[in-house]
Amino acid sequence: MRRLAFISILFTCSVSLAGQQLPLYSQYLYSKFLINPAVAGSDGYTSFNLTAREQWVGYSGAPRTFSFSGQTRILKRGYEIKDKGRQRSSFRPKGDGKVGYGGYIFSDRNGLVQRTGFQASYAYHMWVNSNTQLSMGLALTGYHFKINEDEIRFEDPNEPWMNNELRRGIFVPDADFGVYVLSRDYSIGFSTEQLFGAAAKIGDGGYHSYSMDRHYYLFGTYSFVPGNRMELQPSVLIMMSEQIKPLADIGLTYVFDRKIWAGISYRTSRAIIANFGVSHSNLYIGYAFDFTLQEIQRVTYGTHELTVAVRFGDNNRKYRWLDRY
Repeated sequence: MRRLAFISILFTCSVSLAGQQLPLYSQYLYSKFLINPAVAGSDGYTSFNLTAREQWVGYSGAPRTFSFSGQTRILKRGYEIKDKGRQRSSFRPKGDGKVGYGGYIFSDRNGLVQRTGFQASYAYHMWVNSNTQLSMGLALTGYHFKINEDEIRFEDPNEPWMNNELRRGIFVPDADFGVYVLSRDYSIGFSTEQLFGAAAKIGDGGYHSYSMDRHYYLFGTYSFVPGNRMELQPSVLIMMSEQIKPLADIGLTYVFDRKIWAGISYRTSRAIIANFGVSHSNLYIGYAFDFTLQEIQRVTYGTHELTVAVRFGDNNRKYRWLDRY
């Protein structure tokens, strides 16, 4: 019992160290779909995104996240004739281009905790005026939740926890919801994850329950165009949960010719984040380095995040304007 209580304390501490129960992303400007299901298909393209994040490299049990996502939009692809009898026939599009789909698979390790799962998203897009798009999205998620037994050593082979359900792993369903506003010059998004507050119980009913808190994200960006090939994008991302106080990323990104970008931001948990990336044809590559100003930086080599994305689509079939990648 005491040993299990000690494990629970370590488990809770590892979550607190990470700041959240869910992974943080430093390149959210280019991976918004990972934190908001309403983004699925918002730019009209079909895209695939691979993200790998190693937090606090060199520190045992530090968070490590891998994800692979894809999203698309059902666009106007053709026309059909609606016969109105003796009246004139009319042409109507087969699809009105308002529906987006997306999904991703992920693996997230945080201390003793391992989550491996998937998400499937549906988004509905509508124009609120000639240059502003409003999107709403709903996602269903499911993941395999377990404790990494390799990280624990017991002197007693009959320790009750060794037969615990979490050692074998359990399946946890949940849901996310998001709203996204996109225009030529700005974007605003709000989302909440883990709506059901999925609970994983450690041991039998006599032990504490560990639940996944609802997490909330609010982000905004604005684009200034001081020159024909230059662009400045200030941005802010606010993250919080039901138990963790708000955490914010405040940054500025410089984009040249929409092919090269570099930015810097400050995270209120005392970290400085530098990111840069390049694009060529359909390929996009981005890298971010987090340097924490906390004591843990003395025993780590920082946090590294790599994003590789490909995007497909015919410009002639897109909407009034395109979301900047």
